[in-house]
Amino acid sequence: MHAHPGTVAILVYEGLCVFEFGIALEIFGLPRPELNIPWYDHQIVAVDPGPMHALGGLRIAVDAELEALDRARTIIIPGWRSHHVPPPEALLQALRRAHARGARLLSICSGVFALAATGLLDGETATTHWQFSSLLAERFPRITVDPNVLYVDAGQLITSAGSAAGIDACLHLIARDFGTHVANSVARRLVMAPQRTGGQSQFILAPVDKSPRNELTRILQWVREHLDQPLNVSDLSARVAMSERTFSRRFVEITGLPPKVWLQQERLNRARELLENTDQRTACIAQACGYRSVESFRAAFRNAVGLPPSAYRDRFGTAEARRISPATDATWRTATT
Repeated sequence: MHAHPGTVAILVYEGLCVFEFGIALEIFGLPRPELNIPWYDHQIVAVDPGPMHALGGLRIAVDAELEALDRARTIIIPGWRSHHVPPPEALLQALRRAHARGARLLSICSGVFALAATGLLDGETATTHWQFSSLLAERFPRITVDPNVLYVDAGQLITSAGSAAGIDACLHLIARDFGTHVANSVARRLVMAPQRTGGQSQFILAPVDKSPRNELTRILQWVREHLDQPLNVSDLSARVAMSERTFSRRFVEITGLPPKVWLQQERLNRARELLENTDQRTACIAQACGYRSVESFRAAFRNAVGLPPSAYRDRFGTAEARRISPATDATWRTATT
């Protein structure tokens, strides 16, 4: 049984960035009865007094004033009206109070400038649209700005890159709360690919060619179907008759990631699916995902996800997946290691 994920407060302000606001409202504001789980409550919270207008002149109706941030579990900052206009002090104080009591703060694109102004990102790594990353780093030198990733999860603080990357960051937060199977269900509702990992590049130099003549497109699918095998760059480059250097360069151009990093992500994504949806034992999942030992699987999984596989299953697994008892799985692990 999933716990209620709490209220998501979506900030609005004069000059609101409409697309970024629409992302947050679509993902957290729509009811999802098909998921059969408690979904987020949401409120549209006013930053500025009086009637406000979004870009394009749309008039904005709100549910609450800034005091509502004192009760929200999650706060979304959907862009900011201008890099040159400082956020009002009342907003900064409300965001600091929310953070101090444990709320999650998520910025989309230029919204990071409002979040950075609170000082909460000092000493942290953050991202924004690559066009604004130099300005962010110059204005807030205590923040480590990574211009190459889709989003950065620093626990209570999540920052995302250009507008569309905000979708990935919001889906990532859903995966934290409910697991990847729920996040992927929401992605399907949005008619988009499953949530991308934060480390993926903001810009991919060449799109994935859907033509069957594209060797690398075929090898990506082949790898997904053979994750249980011990794969390496040498083997993969040989399958498409390329040198390792050429293969690696082409691979990054298409996926935005080096082959080893992409392969690790695919193995872990598959492991999360199996932990969430099946009652397979940890050793079986490690083998199915191509890990040589349960220990190496557990270490890689915990490093990437932040939880050991058993705890991840307990939190995000379906009723069927959780049927395997920890004692039984521990006995199996002892016998197979």
